[in-house]
Amino acid sequence: MSSELLPHTLEPHPVTGMYNGKFGLWLFLASEVMLFGALFSAYILLRTHGDFPAHGEHSLSVTFGAINTFLLITSSVTMVMAWASFKLNEPGKGKFYLLVTILLSCAFLFIKLKFEYAHKIHDGIKPDTSTFYAIYYCMTGLHGLHIVGGIVVMLYLLLPGFGLWHKNPEQFTNRIECTGLYWHFVDLVWIFLFPVFYLL
Repeated sequence: MSSELLPHTLEPHPVTGMYNGKFGLWLFLASEVMLFGALFSAYILLRTHGDFPAHGEHSLSVTFGAINTFLLITSSVTMVMAWASFKLNEPGKGKFYLLVTILLSCAFLFIKLKFEYAHKIHDGIKPDTSTFYAIYYCMTGLHGLHIVGGIVVMLYLLLPGFGLWHKNPEQFTNRIECTGLYWHFVDLVWIFLFPVFYLL
């Protein structure tokens, strides 16, 4: 496709001050803020009027929550390192850091599914157990789906999508940047989820 059909894929748009892909990603993130904002608002209402256990009475593991928080914060760092490496024309390092980000993300999901969800379900703790667990499964499950979406995009960029690096490295680097913005948002959501469910 010619640049006339897809303008401002590299250079900033004169109105927005950023290339179109980045602007579109910010619009998408704005809708995500509204989605999670509504869920957090619902949580506050349910917490004040619903069947919520007192602090320390639920079976959520602060240890596993803290480990997952560390994994996601570290993955944000490696995502930045991946973008910086591609920006510095070091694709080998970029691919390495992108792979590390994927592995950290998979570790997060493994802990969440194996040591939290599976353990709770085995103990008979399901979404219909209480209002607390209904909103817990809903919000952390939705967050988990966002993690899966990020992994799929990163795998695409690491494998079949990497061909764009050889054709247009600047455009490829822009795609890494947009993926990074999305990933930082997903990590930020967890930064709020962790204290809300595990510490309060």
